[in-house]
Amino acid sequence: MHPPRVPHRAPTLFPVKTMPSLTIRPPTQEDYAAWRPLWDGYNAFYGRQGDTALPEHITRVTWQRFFDPSEPVFALLAENQGELVGLAHYLFHRSMTKVEPVCYLSDLFTLQSLRGKGIGRALIEAVCVQAKAAGATRVYWQTHETNAAGRQLYDKVARHHGFIVYSRDP
Repeated sequence: MHPPRVPHRAPTLFPVKTMPSLTIRPPTQEDYAAWRPLWDGYNAFYGRQGDTALPEHITRVTWQRFFDPSEPVFALLAENQGELVGLAHYLFHRSMTKVEPVCYLSDLFTLQSLRGKGIGRALIEAVCVQAKAAGATRVYWQTHETNAAGRQLYDKVARHHGFIVYSRDP
C-alpha cells in the first residue's frame, strides 16, 4: 500500500538571487518535449547514452507515472523565463525504521550552463515541502562519488551518513 497521493501545490517562487523568476512546479502533459532534453541530460551525466541509453519504453513509462494517481512517483520542474532548466523526480515508500513514509529523491538535474545558481537547492527544498505535506519524515538521495559539484550542494543542505550503496540484478 502506497502513502496517499498528495496533490501538488500551486507553482512556487523560490527566492534565488541570481534567478528571481525561477518557478518550481509540477509537470503537465504538455511539458514532455521540454522535459525530455533534461531527462536525457540527466541520463547522459550518469553514462546512459548512445549504446547504453535507457530503452525508450522506460522513458515513456517514467513520464506517464508522474500523472498516474496510483503511482507514488512524482516530478517537479524548474522553470526560468518560460524555459525548463531543471527537474526533480521523487517517490514515497515505506521504511523499516519509521512508521511514516519516507521520500527518495531519485533524480535531480539542472542544465549544465546554469549549475551553481540555486536551481538544485530550490528543487531539493520543493521536494522537502512536498514530502512534509505527505507526512514523510525523511528525504534522502544518492549520487555518484565523482559528482563533486552536486556533493558540494548536498553537503550544505543535508547530512551524509556514510552509507555505501550496493545493487544487483535478482
